[in-house]
Amino acid sequence: MDKDNATKRRLGRALSTKIWLMLAVLLILLHALPFVFPEFVHLFIITLLYALMGQGWNILGGYAGQFSFGHALFFGIGAYTSSLLFVKLGVSPWLGIVAGIGVAVAIGLFIGFLSFRYGLTGPFFALIMLAFAEIFHMVSKSWDQVGAALGILIPLKGNSPSLMQFTEKEPFYFMLLWIVALVTYFTWRFEGTRTGLYWQAIRENQDAASALGVSPMRFKLVAMTFSAGLTAMGGTIYAQYLLYIDPDSTFGVINSVEIMLRPIIGGPGTALGPLLGSMVLTPLSEVTRIALRAYSGAYLMLYGAILVIVVIFLPDGLMGMVKNWVRRFSKRTE
Repeated sequence: MDKDNATKRRLGRALSTKIWLMLAVLLILLHALPFVFPEFVHLFIITLLYALMGQGWNILGGYAGQFSFGHALFFGIGAYTSSLLFVKLGVSPWLGIVAGIGVAVAIGLFIGFLSFRYGLTGPFFALIMLAFAEIFHMVSKSWDQVGAALGILIPLKGNSPSLMQFTEKEPFYFMLLWIVALVTYFTWRFEGTRTGLYWQAIRENQDAASALGVSPMRFKLVAMTFSAGLTAMGGTIYAQYLLYIDPDSTFGVINSVEIMLRPIIGGPGTALGPLLGSMVLTPLSEVTRIALRAYSGAYLMLYGAILVIVVIFLPDGLMGMVKNWVRRFSKRTE
């Protein structure tokens, strides 16, 4: 038995090493992508942006097992905080991104404390997150100080890296490429730490984890901190990239669904799941949105169909399928 376990561990380490070597080579090659396909730079940026926010959702929903239907809350907070600081006070978005993360984390911890303190989990936690996102949605729509329903138009200062503004799209692509690469890598490294293992224990059986001395509330709040911060970071970058935000495009329910679907389809609780899910779903979303624009909401029905298919036939997401392929290939080459 010990010999079999040792063999499995060696195989797991070998697979991880091979996968990450391949990804390192891929990361180098991806730097040429905007120059080879310049017409698709916007699509690449949106793909990486949703991969970043999907990773934020994945830490709370995938690793810690606390599904959220309202992550647009943190996205909108990041976008509005940095934009308001820039437009009204002239604060650089590089500082605004820190402020947005701070505000999102504070609100996330407040919601998490209320929810976890009183045992709200599963659908109840998902719904309370949705409720808070809708509260902020309604407030931002009616509050003139934050632009109300018209939103906020961010002035373009020209090519100004100190203000996170560029006349070309490529700098946003390279910035997001490295952010997503680093976040994905550190998420993978975090899996084997005590906190990462505690998250997975809480996800599998919270009562059993608590009986073994793990504090579910404490570690779920840690997951909430990382989750809110990463999603708010995506909100700030989104605002500076498009130079316009409004309540519907930030706090809207559809945005929460978009953020959530990437890691679920890619593989929740895996470091590469959000990236793989975004690489598949974002281009599909753009194509179907254009093809079905005459039919309002049709692309969301397609989303639902894809989600049902993945849940039934690929419960571990696309990453589960990829891991099976890699294992089979490794066994054949041994």
